[in-house]
Amino acid sequence: MTKTSKNNRILIFDTTMRDGEQSPGASMTLEEKLRIAEMLEAMGVDIIEAGFPIASNGDFEAVREVSKIIRNCTVAGLSRANAKDIDRAWEALKHAKRPRIHSVISTSPVHMKHKLQLEPDQVLDAVIASVTHARNLCDDVEWSAEDATRTEFDFLCRCIEAAIKAGATTVNIPDTVGYAMPAEYGKLIADLIANIPNSDKAVFSTHCHNDLGLAVANSLAAVANGARQVECTINGLGERAGNAALEEIVMALRVRSDYLPYTTDVVSENFIAASRMVSTATGFPVQFNKAIVGKNAFSHESGIHQDGMLKHTQTYEIMTPESVGVHQSSLVMGKHSGRHAFRNKIEEMGYQLGQNALEDAFVRFKELTDRKKQVYDEDIAALIDDTMLSGQDKIKVVSLQVIAGTAGPQSATLELNVDGEIRKTTATGNGPVDAIFNAIHALYPHEARLQLYQVHAVTEGTDAQAEVSVRLEQNGKAVTGQGADPDTLVASARAYVNALNRLLVKRDKTVPVALTTTV
Repeated sequence: MTKTSKNNRILIFDTTMRDGEQSPGASMTLEEKLRIAEMLEAMGVDIIEAGFPIASNGDFEAVREVSKIIRNCTVAGLSRANAKDIDRAWEALKHAKRPRIHSVISTSPVHMKHKLQLEPDQVLDAVIASVTHARNLCDDVEWSAEDATRTEFDFLCRCIEAAIKAGATTVNIPDTVGYAMPAEYGKLIADLIANIPNSDKAVFSTHCHNDLGLAVANSLAAVANGARQVECTINGLGERAGNAALEEIVMALRVRSDYLPYTTDVVSENFIAASRMVSTATGFPVQFNKAIVGKNAFSHESGIHQDGMLKHTQTYEIMTPESVGVHQSSLVMGKHSGRHAFRNKIEEMGYQLGQNALEDAFVRFKELTDRKKQVYDEDIAALIDDTMLSGQDKIKVVSLQVIAGTAGPQSATLELNVDGEIRKTTATGNGPVDAIFNAIHALYPHEARLQLYQVHAVTEGTDAQAEVSVRLEQNGKAVTGQGADPDTLVASARAYVNALNRLLVKRDKTVPVALTTTV
């Protein structure tokens, strides 16, 4: 039995806006971060890590503004183990009702030697100095041992003991590179709690990456062995293969409470809306078979499965779709549906739109029903997400005509609205998509390089909407744009223009060199 086993309440620490945003191409605007923060607060998470204040003016502003509007959650800002970072974090956090400074330093031999170029004793001194400085500013201090799972056990114990003695109220044991196995990670947590004399003075936390697909399994193993905080993200967003998915952690604890008798205060019925909000803000689509929030998570096509579901839903579902915000509805949306029915439908799907956005979405919906016989929930979700993505864009697609076929040359006549100015041109290319992208480049010259062009059908059938993802890169900055339309070429133009708009937003941020970090 661990020293903290009597406490079965698990704190949920969301780092979607910090670690999640460090995913290449996942940059979020200030407005998007504020909406996500409000959503996380309504959902009942305990801690919101709003950013890395010293990384950029944009990150600083995001942490500061989130701190001002959040009242029921702790707001955290990340810093490295030096006074300049910590002071910048506190400057951004000081308006928060419940601020937390989160300080991190690497402790593994490979990181200390090649990344920090410091000896172990120097790292230990930095731990003590940074936590002490942070605690003099803020009562709630979290300390993280980056790459903890590849750190020598005795040295890790010394660092944790020193951090707690210096005032850390939470100690985080990250599996930074997703290296650990569940059994060894759980044992590491248990051994640390058992061997560190003052371990009962702090909450032990887990922050697991998904490089081997084990982030959630490792996090749950840590909980079973005494960790009482889990760091995670909506949709499992994060660097490389991502982080432990918040929705999977919470539902695993809820569904298997017989095996893991721990509780959270998270309102799981908000998961679908939260997933869509983050996907829309980042431009990262959610894989169809993603646990809990994927399109197919509660879908059944096999005849045997359907027969079982008709007889009793628990034959093939271990949780109800309503418990995560999926609303099963027999309401068929088509060309004869009115505004009231449309508003009802999107509210059931978890969307809350203002009057202007609702009207824009309804107009596009009516246009879609004239071109598509059957409109599915996924069509409506793609339509609304595309409407929300293009709402504040500086560049907008006005019209597009394409000539394609075997004879060639393929050409595209494109009209764009650029900051209120209508621009029009005709361009040719090696295929219709190339012609469209050449036309965009002619109307809005830029140096961005196309890294990814991906198309998938939102629903079945030859009249299905196409959802296109485009990733652009310029000067080391990568962004992902999305567009949806029954016409794949129109969707392609919208996706490319959306990526350009995101690149313009990201270009305005000033990011000092070598400041991106991870725990």
